Amino acid sequence: MHIHKYEKYWLVFGVATLVAFLIILGIGAFHQGSHPNSNKKTIDYEKVKEIAPFTNPGVHKVEGKDWDYEVVILASAFYYNPPEIEVPLGAKVKFIATSEDVIHGFEIAGTNINMMLEPGYISEYVAEINQVGEFLIVCNEYCGTGHTLMHSRLKVVDPNDSK
Repeated sequence: MHIHKYEKYWLVFGVATLVAFLIILGIGAFHQGSHPNSNKKTIDYEKVKEIAPFTNPGVHKVEGKDWDYEVVILASAFYYNPPEIEVPLGAKVKFIATSEDVIHGFEIAGTNINMMLEPGYISEYVAEINQVGEFLIVCNEYCGTGHTLMHSRLKVVDPNDSK
């Protein structure tokens, strides 16, 4: 069987690219220690509504921690509980979230807050909110036929503004 010289070049290029990719992946995985997180917080997703802090979703002021507020969010089929979140401007907020059914996303548009909510795992993200306004919270992981209807709202208010 005769292989044209240009086909040989492309075969060598393809194999070399594959080998380079595997070497880079191997260095990242083994030498630099890049591997899946093994110390995630877990929860029984079938009883999530019975386990704190998910028994009381919403915004909670906290004392003695590195953040000012904890926002507990429970995602389920095409719904975030609570449907609306309000925090003061400049507050350091810890978002604590999970899903009770399938994988959902939690992205606050216009910010760098973006989490994947998996059943059985607790996702946490600490952020300082420094912009007044209303921000749309969307599910950015396809979760079923009502996925496009799954949204919520974050309101950041200035406590110095009198109404």
